[in-house]
Amino acid sequence: MPTPRAGQRARSRSAAGLPAVTAKKVIDAAVRLTVERGLENWTLRQLAAAIGAYPAVVYHHVGDRDAVVCAVLDRVVGQLRLPDDELDWQEWFVELLTGLRELLRKHPGTARRMASFGPSVGATTPTLDRGVRILLDAGFGEESSLAYTILTTTACQYVALEDDRDCSLALRLDNTEEYASYRDREDLPGMAAFGRSMQELLSDPEAAADYHPRLFDFAIRRCLDGLTCRLAQLNG
Repeated sequence: MPTPRAGQRARSRSAAGLPAVTAKKVIDAAVRLTVERGLENWTLRQLAAAIGAYPAVVYHHVGDRDAVVCAVLDRVVGQLRLPDDELDWQEWFVELLTGLRELLRKHPGTARRMASFGPSVGATTPTLDRGVRILLDAGFGEESSLAYTILTTTACQYVALEDDRDCSLALRLDNTEEYASYRDREDLPGMAAFGRSMQELLSDPEAAADYHPRLFDFAIRRCLDGLTCRLAQLNG
């Protein structure tokens, strides 16, 4: 957007033939930049440029960068579809968190922010209320909020790990190859077993592509196994 010369009055956007800026347009642009670059890889100045405005316009409509980031998280969480209440509580959370992973992976960097701070109370209310109610109905009682926090935080942390590894692909491949080199070490049976699993990833593109979804699903289901045991203790 051009800067007015000294002594020249700035023209309004409408007078300049530019569309009006709204909070929704600012957040729309921030979400697009997050999809393209990752949540931490764009500046407020770049966001302003994306909507053809000055950074002050972003401040006026939404706030500082932190406020914009919070709005992006709220937008992402708002897209999450809640599972059918007819599912048992374990499968309800598997479906919820699998859907959450898909959303967060489309918006790199949001998972780490979600794990640390979460979205606004307003944005999270529908999901949190339903999730904790599912756990209350299952019999977790006063531990329902703790169980919900463990499940959602674990999901976000695993997606954040996946995002980080995408940013360091060369290092990840080097480590995988080094681990794979231990696959025949009889003196280190634990390393050998791990090395064989890493060799499978190197030799099978389909297994490599499916590794993180399988790891995520394994982590969520083992958390649910632990909570199922805890539920038995609470109701025993």
